[in-house]
Parts: sequence; structure tokens; C-alpha cells
Amino acid sequence: MFPNLFPTPNGQFGSLPVMPIQAMTQQATRHARRVYVGGLPPSANEQTVATYFSQVMAAIGGNTAGPGDAVVNVYINHEKKFAFVEMRSVEEASNAMALDGIIFEGAPVKVRRPSDYNPSLAAALGPSQPSANLNLAAVGLNPGSSGGLEGPDRVFVGGLPYYFTEPQIRELLESFGALRGFDLVRDRETGNSKGYAFCVYQDVAVTDVACAALNGIKMGDKTLTVRRANQGSSQPRPEQESVLLHAQQQIAIQISVYLGLVLLMLAVFLQRLMLQPPATKVVCLTQVVTVDELRDDDEYEEIMEDMRTESSKFGIIS
Repeated sequence: MFPNLFPTPNGQFGSLPVMPIQAMTQQATRHARRVYVGGLPPSANEQTVATYFSQVMAAIGGNTAGPGDAVVNVYINHEKKFAFVEMRSVEEASNAMALDGIIFEGAPVKVRRPSDYNPSLAAALGPSQPSANLNLAAVGLNPGSSGGLEGPDRVFVGGLPYYFTEPQIRELLESFGALRGFDLVRDRETGNSKGYAFCVYQDVAVTDVACAALNGIKMGDKTLTVRRANQGSSQPRPEQESVLLHAQQQIAIQISVYLGLVLLMLAVFLQRLMLQPPATKVVCLTQVVTVDELRDDDEYEEIMEDMRTESSKFGIIS
């Protein structure tokens, strides 16, 4: 009736196959030990990726599981040019997050958490952020750019006007607290903003408040989309409602003041033009816009329309 409980002909008791404890542990932690590497060049293969990331991890001091290579396995999707790189430990995988943007075979690659990464489960397995002691300069990376931009408190900021500079965006976000990390995504060839960014607040308690206050705000002809990058949008807790209301009021005041200053400057400029005797039928406006603002076709048309509207208040434009 229970054949596995009786001796076999060689004198050994039969038993059901049992997965080794080490294998069970590896399977349970795999989602937190793997990193996604995107944007690989066509020449990449499993061996070159494994060797490169093992060497880089050693160079920045990211190995914490003892001597040897940090990478234990690599899977590459050649068609979509990405790989899953499996590390020996959860801590080493978190340290690898600081390698985002590193140059591999002449091309910058993206280093992210895989889609099956579970922040809640990973929190009990080891550090979820890269060590602050990594020597990123040894591999040509800037420690202050995108390091520390992983985990459940990573914020996506979309719908940014293309002419917004990095200091302007940071000033807006820092209305709610200091940033631990910030990354404005730029076009690889032109270096221009692609209209979205990521950030992480030093005080993660303000994350939901900032997301709720900034999400949906109008910026010119665009609307901001601000939410947690990994978990989607979430609502603030009841005790945060008064803080949220105050934050929204402060943002509205800042935007009103900014727009008011722009209109005032334009009115003063046009008034000065009226006081000057007309020398010709052609009016030349200088220092009104920057070169970067004229690169975007939609932005150019909007500027032209604004100029026509304001100038037509003082006479017929031919």
C-alpha cells in the first residue's frame, strides 16, 4: 500500500524525491537576485555579459558574497536585445542596480529590476538599494545621477515640457523634500529631454503626497503624470490629506507666480516697443526665446501664435 516505506531489494528504504534546501532557497530568492539588462549590442552573448558584469562588480567593490564571480547565470533574448543576469546574492543584485547606464561594448545599457521582482518579499531577503560605498567612478559612472533609483518608492514623472531644464524639474519635485536620486531621461543622440524622469525622495514618507499633489497638474500644453514607477498610482492615507491640500495650494501658487512674471515681462517689453519711434514696418524681438525652445515644432508653432496674438493688440500685422 505504501511501497516507498518498505526496503528495496538492495536494502535501502525508498522515499519520495525531495528538493535540496539550497535549491529551494535559490528558487525563492531568484526574483531578487536577477537584474534586467537592456539595450545590448548585437555582438553580446552569455559569456561576454557574464564576464563583463563580474569584472565590473569586482571593480566597484560590489561583491559581498566572498571571492569569485558575482554572476552565476545569464539568459539573453537576442531578438529584443536584453538579458537577465543572475547574481549570487540579493545584496549583490542590489549593488548592480547602480550600474544603470554603464557602457558595454561601446553602448550604454539599462540596468533594471525584472518584471517579477517583488519589493515586499525582497525586503526580507536583503538590502534593496545599492551600497553607498560603491566606487562607481572606477567604471566611469557618476554616483549622483541615477544611483538609488530602484525599489518601491521610485517615482515616475511624465508629461514634462521638453524645454524644462533639470534644475527646474528638481525645484518642482523638491517642494516636498530632498531627493536621494534623480534621472531626467534624455535622447541618446541629441541629449534633449524626452519629457519624463525618475526620482526617489530621501524621506519616503512624502512619496505618496508628492505623487498625488503633482499628478494632473497642467504645465503649458502638457499634463503631468506622477506615480510610483513600480506599483502604479496610489492614494494618500487619510492622515496625509491636510498635507496634500497644503502642497497642492503651494504648487498652484508657484505656477501662478511664474506665469504672472512671464506675462508682466512680456507687457513691459511691448510697452517699451510702443514708446520707441517706429523706424521701419518690421519689428525685431530679441532675447524672447532660447534656441532649445525653437527645436520642437509644436513648441515653435505655439510661440509664433502667442507672438501674433500679443502683437496684434497694437496694430494690424501683415
